[in-house]
Formats: sequence, C-alpha cells, structure tokens
Amino acid sequence: MTGSSSSRRFDARQVFQWLSYLQYPAMLVALYYVASPFFKGLDGLLEALNNALLYAGVGIGMSSLQDPTRTQNEVSRKVWEDPRKGYWMLWLLTVQALLPILLGLAGTALAASTALSQLSLGLVAFGLGMIGLLKTAIEMREHHRRDRQVAAQDTTVLEKAA
Repeated sequence: MTGSSSSRRFDARQVFQWLSYLQYPAMLVALYYVASPFFKGLDGLLEALNNALLYAGVGIGMSSLQDPTRTQNEVSRKVWEDPRKGYWMLWLLTVQALLPILLGLAGTALAASTALSQLSLGLVAFGLGMIGLLKTAIEMREHHRRDRQVAAQDTTVLEKAA
C-alpha cells in the first residue's frame, strides 16, 4: 500500500498532546503524598515530600509534551500574547526551575541525613520537570506573541505586493 489515508497517518504532535495528559495522574499522586503525612501525625514527612516532589516533577515534565501552538485557557492566551507578560512569565519559570535544582544539588552535597539527601534529590527532579515546562513556555511565547504575528502578517502582505 503506497497511499495512506489522512485519518490513519501518524501525527506525533497529537500523540505527545495525548501523553501530556499523564500529568494529571502524576500530580494527583503528588497531592496524595503532600496530604498523607497530615493524616499520620506528620510521620514520614520528609519521605512523603520527596515522593511529592518526584511525582510533581514528572507531572510537570509530562505537561511539557503539550502542543505549544495551542493555549490551555484564556489566562494562558493573554499571558503569551502580551510580550511583557510573557517575558516576566519566562523569568518566573526560570527561577522556579533553577532554584530547586541549585538548592537540591547543594542539599545533596551538604545533607547530614539520608532523608534530607533524598529530599534534595526530589528538589532536583522537580527542577528538571520545570526546565521541560520552561522550554514549552518559550515555544508558546514564540507562537502566540501578538507583536510577532502582526510583523509576520505585514511581511507577507509586502511580499505579495512586490
């Protein structure tokens, strides 16, 4: 068979979009680990926080598989269309990615106990997930900025007129 129908065609972007929905179960597991010590009199708090950070990092990393050409909601659209808001959001995400990684690496090197060392590794995993989200945010900003869309339309109009 040489021809293939468009409905059967493998669309990687759509597959990754579907995989990005795995972020929700991972985030629910992270929420479970955050809440569980409060029902146990705070027993195993550091271990639970480590697990929460690991699952949150995986969940956030899975969210980076989403299609950057689409926004999730109206607030997201408004942020990425506005060049100033998008700029500040990228800086905020950068800090949210780098700070846990730096704290985690320092904590791993300086931790006196295994529990603190494990918690530090959880921070690193969370920060790595945030780096994936930062990459997707950069792409979303490039796709949705109003000032670039207007410039691209003007260029197209000028090329057609020439």
